[in-house]
Amino acid sequence: MSTAKTIGFIGFGAMASRMAANLKKAGFAAVAYTPSGKGGDENTAFLPSPADVAKTADIVLVCVPDDEALSASMYGPQGALAGMPEGGLLLNTSSVSPEAAQALLDAGQKLKVSVVDCPVSGSTPEADSANLVVLAGGSEDDMARAKPVFDAIGRLTIHAGPAGSGARLKLVINGIMGAGLAAVAEGIAYGLAAGLDRTMLFDALDNMAVISPHHKRKIKMAKEGDFSPQFPTRLMQKDMRLLLDACARLAVPVPTMAAVTQELSLTRRAAADADYSALIGVLENIVANDP
Repeated sequence: MSTAKTIGFIGFGAMASRMAANLKKAGFAAVAYTPSGKGGDENTAFLPSPADVAKTADIVLVCVPDDEALSASMYGPQGALAGMPEGGLLLNTSSVSPEAAQALLDAGQKLKVSVVDCPVSGSTPEADSANLVVLAGGSEDDMARAKPVFDAIGRLTIHAGPAGSGARLKLVINGIMGAGLAAVAEGIAYGLAAGLDRTMLFDALDNMAVISPHHKRKIKMAKEGDFSPQFPTRLMQKDMRLLLDACARLAVPVPTMAAVTQELSLTRRAAADADYSALIGVLENIVANDP
């Protein structure tokens, strides 16, 4: 009889399924819930509701796209919280608003369930290779309980502070990431419009120290015209929207982030499910078709 701890996944998309694969390699078992009742891993059992997953699993890991999906899967008679035992551990890896993270923490406390907000930094390549960076908010005790899971899916865990801190740090990081991509896209658009050779331009940027490895990967994707979703535009635009709202609540002026959000809204209209680096392709298309 197996003594492996079971991780119960709420949401089993591109990121969660890769986390599950690495957790299995580390000796964990996995069950999952998705609204469709299925996922991309035929070796994982899919249960009928989040509550059923929570009743079956030793630790629940949530990986859903937004506040609305988090609310739908956590609350109510079929929600995960309804199935969690007193003393249970819920790891929320979703990128959601600080308010949604806090609401889940408050609901967990009422049921004596430990909730750690722990969104991850990294896209599908990092999830594949267990090189994610976990951005966690929670108590020292809860961090210690979650450590074996974090170690299996990532190369580094940053304890950002008390509960809610992980969600806030994720917005900082993704805001900078989005703004950096927009600067790259605008620079490329100018270079192409000014007549620079396309291949030379993309190759030159790949050799510049001022451009991050992450954005160099996006430049290579754009050079090939391959915007296969490592981080879909709809999710990046959502994170930028959450950041703008969070900043407005604190009266923090972020005009650059606001402009980037508009560019990503345009890209979402054009290519919602493509990688967010499709912004480079959108601007290239504009300048290429400029009369």
